[in-house]
Amino acid sequence: MAVDDILHTSQHPLLHSNGAHANNNKKKNINSVSLAKWVLKFTMWIVFLAWIALFFVIPTDFGSELYADWLDATSGSLFGYTGSLLLLYSAPIIIIAFLAVPYLLISEEDQLQLQLQEKKTPRFRLWTFPVLVDGPLGVVSAAELIGMILFIVFVIWEVYVYTAVILGTLPDYLIPVEKCCFILNNLGLRLGSIGLDCFAFLFLPVARGSVLLRLINIPFEQAIRYHVWLGHLTMLLFTLHGLLYLISWTIEGNLLKNTLMWVDLGVGHFPGVISLAIGLLMWMTSLYPVRKKKFELFFYTHQLYVIFIVFLALHVGHFIFGVSAGGIFLFILDRFLRICQSRKTVDIISIKCLPCGTTELMLSKPPNLRYNALSFIFLQIRELSWLQWHPFSVSSSPLDGKYHLSVLIKVIGEWTENLRGNILNSSGADLHLWPQTKITASVEGPYGHELPYYLMYENLILVAGGIGISPFLAILSDILHRTREGKPCLPRNILIVWAVKRSNELPLLSTNDMELICPFFSNKLNLEIHIFVTRESQPPLEEGQVHEATNSSPPMSNCCSMSVLVGTGNNIWFGLYIISSTLGFVILLFLLDIFYINPYEISSWSYKGLLLVICMLASVFIFGSVMVGLWHFWERRNATREACKDDRIILEKMQHNEIVAHNDSCQQKLASSISTYYGSRPDFKDIFGDISEKWGCVDVGVIVCGPPSLQTSVAKETRSQNIRRQRHHPIFHFNSHSFDI
Repeated sequence: MAVDDILHTSQHPLLHSNGAHANNNKKKNINSVSLAKWVLKFTMWIVFLAWIALFFVIPTDFGSELYADWLDATSGSLFGYTGSLLLLYSAPIIIIAFLAVPYLLISEEDQLQLQLQEKKTPRFRLWTFPVLVDGPLGVVSAAELIGMILFIVFVIWEVYVYTAVILGTLPDYLIPVEKCCFILNNLGLRLGSIGLDCFAFLFLPVARGSVLLRLINIPFEQAIRYHVWLGHLTMLLFTLHGLLYLISWTIEGNLLKNTLMWVDLGVGHFPGVISLAIGLLMWMTSLYPVRKKKFELFFYTHQLYVIFIVFLALHVGHFIFGVSAGGIFLFILDRFLRICQSRKTVDIISIKCLPCGTTELMLSKPPNLRYNALSFIFLQIRELSWLQWHPFSVSSSPLDGKYHLSVLIKVIGEWTENLRGNILNSSGADLHLWPQTKITASVEGPYGHELPYYLMYENLILVAGGIGISPFLAILSDILHRTREGKPCLPRNILIVWAVKRSNELPLLSTNDMELICPFFSNKLNLEIHIFVTRESQPPLEEGQVHEATNSSPPMSNCCSMSVLVGTGNNIWFGLYIISSTLGFVILLFLLDIFYINPYEISSWSYKGLLLVICMLASVFIFGSVMVGLWHFWERRNATREACKDDRIILEKMQHNEIVAHNDSCQQKLASSISTYYGSRPDFKDIFGDISEKWGCVDVGVIVCGPPSLQTSVAKETRSQNIRRQRHHPIFHFNSHSFDI
């Protein structure tokens, strides 16, 4: 022992020296990572700005000359004009996707810690400052308004430039009728070209697990709005494009002949008519009144986008289709992964039915699946429908357990009512009949923010309507876990404002045992909960019974847990999947040109456009599927290395004696933080005004989950408070977490 003590003592200086070297190496690594991130971000910005500038410059005379020079320089290659347009329009966005993968890879470890450690002074942010709060567009932030204005300016600019070109090239020798047809034909052509430019952006927001959305930290439930706006603009331009041609052909007396025309060299009219007809059907059924009342009609007709794209390619041909091919290719990549993920069935660990018509499902997941408390999943129950997928917010924190996540499902429609009926009818009066319950679930996701932004506010206001409390239960659980474990977490002051119709919804709060998660949390967290029961004037005389049916045993393996292919999956494998599919696309184009198009002198624009679409699909299905198969094999191999453990056992071992000893005092403190108001609605002017005086000059994160009317009310008051803000008052940052297609 004496020798050991001497050796231990003699090693102290060496240990200190090694520690200093370790700190220096850590600083060097941090600096290297920061430099790499800066280089990647700078490169992506340069590529993106050049890509955007391309759309603005091309219509001008200067842009036309550059465009002609580019075609002359590149069209002599193997891929011809197709390669020229793909390089010019589609390659930039795919390059950004390539660069986004290493950026996310080196950011996933340190980004949250670095952002939490930064000392931020209260300031306004464009993406959290609501500007438009009333109207058909919903709540629009300053950043979104700027983006909309830029897009409108872009369309007006292109229309103006093309109109000037048309009028400048109008021949004087034509008679008035011929001049009218000349203007209509050329203007229709240019509007179609502008619509194709907008179409290049249309599929970027709708790729649910897109690496681009993760790069800019915009979740799918928010990005879907941009797809809707772009869809309306694109279809308006395409409709005007077709309408002007129809008017011109009617004046010329060749309406039927031109409508049915389908030529080998040039643009085929007939496939364009079919594509436009399908697009109009999709457009009409996607309008809000139809979508709200006949959602299934909207959903099923929207699957016609496949036929729309195919006939669009047949209409414009191979090289013109290259303008929008990049965004479509990234969407195909995402869609294929979603198909692979959704084919797998998922174990339902437990089911709990609450008297308010809400069902809690606990789903099995692998331990390496990453998500945050504001994530959501798409759920399919095959006993109810093989086609319907419904989005639900995750109600559990990723720290609640390594092998499960939970969702709360309220009966608000036919599908959810059938789900609850299926569960209750299967279990019957005797809860021991649970093993006979037959529910086959499949899951897509989780989707959501790349970073849990709610952790970056020291002060939070969470406003929920009804089942909108679900993601806030997950947030609260996540904060409590992080507080207990000492993980990075800023929130210290939390106000929850919850509006419900009936008091039978109040047991939803009991789904989280806050004392069990974090003993003595009230000493570390200032939590207030204001509950407004709008349709009851006084508390009920009797509390409702909670009926539950719970599986007594956890899953024994990961073979029936969720797949990690989509959402926030493994960045390395995801990057390899993108790279392999893109290289496969280039290889297939090369082989097609070498062995088919050039030897057989294939010249038809429509046919070559169809071959281009087939190459895009085949590259993902062939080359991408190989990478997905290797990904699956890697996941299964990792899964066998870990023994499945029951998370509830871990929770039960957590300071059990202390929890029991102080449970009564914790319950009293929790009860004192809850205020329930019957027969009234929340007055956000008073609530925000009281917070302004109480919390002082700080950043306050406001997150809303509920119906559009609730979002509008909170956004309006947030904007009002920020505009009338005094120096010692906080800055409110509006965030919405409501999924509404």
